[in-house]
Amino acid sequence: MSTDSNALGTFLRDRRSRLDPAVFGFSGRRRTPGLRREEVAQRANISPTWYTWLEQGRGGAPSADVLNRIAGGLMLTEPEREHLFILGLGRPPEVRYRAVEGISPRLQRLIDTLEVSPALVRTAAWDIVAWNRAATIVMTDYSKLAPEDRNVLRLLFSNSTVRNVQHDWEAMARFVVGAFRADAARAGATSEISDLVEELCRSSPEFKRIWEENEVIAHGEGTKRLRHPVLGDIELEYSGFAIDGRPDLNMVVYNPVDPDLAERIRLMVRDAKPERD
Repeated sequence: MSTDSNALGTFLRDRRSRLDPAVFGFSGRRRTPGLRREEVAQRANISPTWYTWLEQGRGGAPSADVLNRIAGGLMLTEPEREHLFILGLGRPPEVRYRAVEGISPRLQRLIDTLEVSPALVRTAAWDIVAWNRAATIVMTDYSKLAPEDRNVLRLLFSNSTVRNVQHDWEAMARFVVGAFRADAARAGATSEISDLVEELCRSSPEFKRIWEENEVIAHGEGTKRLRHPVLGDIELEYSGFAIDGRPDLNMVVYNPVDPDLAERIRLMVRDAKPERD
């Protein structure tokens, strides 16, 4: 069994061969498919000699900047770019945050199948971008909120209704702020959340106090207790799930442990009118 001693060069050659020269304005007869090495170098704005050495396994490890340029020149997908970094530097690239415009219909259909388990999809800034009907019944009717108000921290620190249903608001607030800080850093969104943090520090002395404690908390799984206006005091187990290829998104599913509570939620979901903006 042979092992490719130049996996980076093999990967670059393979991706180069898949590109159509005509799409990029390159013409002329070719003996092999795809772009030439000097054309990739031109698109990546690097030396043709340096690119050739990379394909040949010479010249040492490339810099992250060079790999990013090559990824752009070869029009790599995000998973392909990550693979390129692992081959070239032995590590994934630094996370690049991107604003969320929504989720795929497939993911929405998935959370909609969870009839008695409230499910949310939130960004690294803890904006809620998707939810199911159980979440509307048990948590908050996000469809009645403006998009900018569908933020967990804004709701927790600025919405008295959301605050009052928390079983232990202080503990919940500390947990959310610590997990929010960790999520933003992990997704490379530290600068993107600065406006939200400044806004909350101005509007909520409690948020400012907790934020300045600099706690960092992992948000994996646990238990949430609420004082629901119809269901009464309820307890839900929750688990957080990463969404592959989207470090800026996280799905959280809340599961009622008590079968009686699950049945009551099912009946309320069945009777509720489905609404979503």
